[in-house]
Amino acid sequence: MATQGRQYEVILLGATGYTGRITAEHITTNAPTDLRWALAGRSASRLSAVAQQIRSLNPDRLQPGIEVAELKPSDLDALAKKTKVIITMVGPYALYGAPVVEACAKNGTHYFDVTGEIPWVLDMIKRYHDTAKATGAIMIPQIGLESCPADILSWSLVSFIRDRLATGTKEVILCVHDITIAPSGGTYASIFSLLDKYSPNELKESLKPWALSPKSGSKRSKNTNILGLHYVPELGTLARSFNGPPDRAIVHRSWGLIDDGAYYGPKFHFVEHVRVRNMFIGLLVNLATSLTFVLLVMISFAPPIRWLLKRLVYTAGTGPSEVQTKKEFFDYRAIGVADDNSENPARAFAKMRYDGGIYRVTGIFAVEGALTLLRGPEDVYSKRLGGGILTPATLGLPFIERLVKAGVKFEIRMLGNQDSL
Repeated sequence: MATQGRQYEVILLGATGYTGRITAEHITTNAPTDLRWALAGRSASRLSAVAQQIRSLNPDRLQPGIEVAELKPSDLDALAKKTKVIITMVGPYALYGAPVVEACAKNGTHYFDVTGEIPWVLDMIKRYHDTAKATGAIMIPQIGLESCPADILSWSLVSFIRDRLATGTKEVILCVHDITIAPSGGTYASIFSLLDKYSPNELKESLKPWALSPKSGSKRSKNTNILGLHYVPELGTLARSFNGPPDRAIVHRSWGLIDDGAYYGPKFHFVEHVRVRNMFIGLLVNLATSLTFVLLVMISFAPPIRWLLKRLVYTAGTGPSEVQTKKEFFDYRAIGVADDNSENPARAFAKMRYDGGIYRVTGIFAVEGALTLLRGPEDVYSKRLGGGILTPATLGLPFIERLVKAGVKFEIRMLGNQDSL
């Protein structure tokens, strides 16, 4: 569906929320000054206040329009017809996201969100992937901390190994090397909304390794010891990662979308861990992760407990202070193992790091993803696919180059080799 001649290039929906305001700041300070964009939400006065606030950051750029829209089909349909891309920060997505996805899919409008709600993403794939493919809408959920770093690092290692060794990759082992983050109110609200909307069986089904992939991949052998720990010399002692299942689902979808799995390789699989200082701490982390999952299952059967917990955490739209965010950072590292049929297969190492607010880099991921489509080359793989519900990895190297310019640190090299990118 042709989108030329639309009033805007980007509409930021949910611009008055915590992450939305930060994302608007990034557009103001880093996007091309001739970008035609708008802030959208339910309150004209609050949108105008955000516009006034960010104007001082870059008064010489093209200022955003103001679009008032309720989360109802008629308003969202009109909004989607005005722009080439919608970036939505309106969560929890399980409660409010589906009408936005539907409007974009039907109108051929590209779409980005920063959810981590895998059950909801699976639901959207089933309902709207074919429609989006038919209209040419490129729709990329989970382009925030979940699951952009994991997906981009995995794709980078696969591409690096294929370029250097002309072979596939049989495994990517990712670890959260270090991270400092204070959750926002929206993070907690998203967890509770999933428990409200989806049954335990639906939640379990969505977290299967290949649940989001268009085809099933290979089964991997267990790579942890009896204590549930793993050790990789370049990564350290590794324990279970709470974010592992949602990140794995997106990475495995990328595997299935890109060349039907052939580019990554038929034996490919992804596993995610968190680095710990020693085995004792690793055992505690594994215990805490297991107990958290058990608690989530328990409260999924207990609406009164969910009601109480909702009132004990941040409200949606709130989050860490500016002082807190200055201390935040993330450092993800990964090893890619070549599928070269040898006893000691070649391996590559990749790292992604950002020093600054985690919700700020979430906005950076979404905006730079949108700009990759709008101002990037025409041979980006997501464009070659022609539309549908895709993944961050389909934006490829042009996306990574934009992230690096925006302050995200990235490196990749063969282990035992000085050759690096």
